[in-house]
Amino acid sequence: MRFLTLIGALCVATTPSAYAQDKWTIVIHGGAGEMARGKTSPEQDQALRAGLNAALDAGAGVLAADGSALDAVEAAIKVLEDDPRFNAGRGAVFTWEGRNELDAAIMDGRTRAAGAVAGITRTRNPISLARAVMEKSPHVFLGGEGADRFSIEQGLPQVDPSWFAIPERRKQLERMKADKLSWYDVDLKFGTVGAVAIDADGNVAAATSTGGRTGKRWGRIGDAPVIGAGTYADNRACAVSATGAGEYFIRVGAAHEICARVRMKGETPKQAADAVMAEIGQLGGTGGVIVTGPGGAADWSFNTPGMSRGSASSTGERKVALYGDED
Repeated sequence: MRFLTLIGALCVATTPSAYAQDKWTIVIHGGAGEMARGKTSPEQDQALRAGLNAALDAGAGVLAADGSALDAVEAAIKVLEDDPRFNAGRGAVFTWEGRNELDAAIMDGRTRAAGAVAGITRTRNPISLARAVMEKSPHVFLGGEGADRFSIEQGLPQVDPSWFAIPERRKQLERMKADKLSWYDVDLKFGTVGAVAIDADGNVAAATSTGGRTGKRWGRIGDAPVIGAGTYADNRACAVSATGAGEYFIRVGAAHEICARVRMKGETPKQAADAVMAEIGQLGGTGGVIVTGPGGAADWSFNTPGMSRGSASSTGERKVALYGDED
């Protein structure tokens, strides 16, 4: 009888709901680039950290309540999209023609279902539109006017395009044109936002949202909404969100490449992320990635002076950082 009682106690202790409380992680980023202590004012430093902490609170709150990784990454991204300090949603950079055109993607590692949008102009939270594409349409990727129309049909909150525009971003475009600078010189940092998570059930998800880069032309689309380039999630491997010079991440298929290395070569997410970022660097690209997967590790890799980033987990560990020397 004592033996049976012991077995029963062990079974209760290892039920999924009990195990769940020890096994979630969320990692976020707010862009990689020229963030250095000498180039970031104390006020900017404090504001960026506050924004990252707010996003972590939103995502971690979902996971701590036994919510899904998919819900967690969407919740975190929505906070960052509404924060004008980041290049996503409100605060997005301007195209050459002076518009804000927004891109986003989301992916469920459990089913490998995905949704993405590019060049949208009126949906308050682009990440929610990307999720609607995944769950409410037969497609994966919608763009421009069609995506805007789909958003209205789905009843997602709409805003006037002026909602996204802030004076600082317009000044960046004006300076770029007046001084004939590159987008890199004007932006100083890549403000794309992203989130990856693993939930109590072991499911991973990834989400990325961006306004692109200052002065983009001809309907340019970067890596953020491209499934496999800037966003990817697979329960068999990991979840990845990228930020940086998107053309290079597209050429490498960065997010999928990281997951493939984990799944096929047995590398850890950190090893795979470092290897792919090294390859991007060899091609001349700059930026960074965040990664999580089975085991709940919170990893990132970047080849720029800094990357706005943060992580939280069910163990109580929490970190928010901006500069390279904080690791």
